[in-house]
Amino acid sequence: MASRQPPNEAQLHELLYQALETEAGGIQVYETALRCARNEDLRHEWQEYLQQTRHHHEVMTQLCTSLGLPPEQTTPGREVVGHIGRSLVKAMEMALASAPQSAELVACECVVLAETKDHANWDLIGHCAERLSGPVAQALKAAHDEVAKDEADHLFHTRGYCRELWIESLGFPAVLPPPEEVKHVETAIGASRAEQARESMLKGRH
Repeated sequence: MASRQPPNEAQLHELLYQALETEAGGIQVYETALRCARNEDLRHEWQEYLQQTRHHHEVMTQLCTSLGLPPEQTTPGREVVGHIGRSLVKAMEMALASAPQSAELVACECVVLAETKDHANWDLIGHCAERLSGPVAQALKAAHDEVAKDEADHLFHTRGYCRELWIESLGFPAVLPPPEEVKHVETAIGASRAEQARESMLKGRH
């Protein structure tokens, strides 16, 4: 049974503020990534992920408010997260301006970087929810349960697209949509199994 002990409250608040900023930056990342997307399946996915990310930002805003944390509060860590998000947007804009043929791949990599942080935030929120008690634990768990599945899709499916679009750009046969998307992967283990299945999926298409 998970132990119940007082958390480092300041660091928990820092995590929540970073998670809120990650969602805010994610909206900007997806809006820019959609300008880079050429593959129609990927564009459709990112349009859906953008809408979900907007909702996740609302969930995080409500979570912070319910815990007495002003959503507009800045922290050093939150400022760093914001800087990283703006840098990812700038990287995609650079690709669009100087190498538009490569912008889709750059966008895929930027989304994977953003979603890696996002996924980690929600894993940690879930970890806290399991080890705390009372209203705080309930609020964390409710938010985690609403968002976590979406975040897994965003990370693992986009990572699959990133790999397959790179393989295609190198002149090799690619599996598009990627196995992670086809198999509805939601875990790291599932993503690994999906990638291992790509060769058999390729053979099945010929």
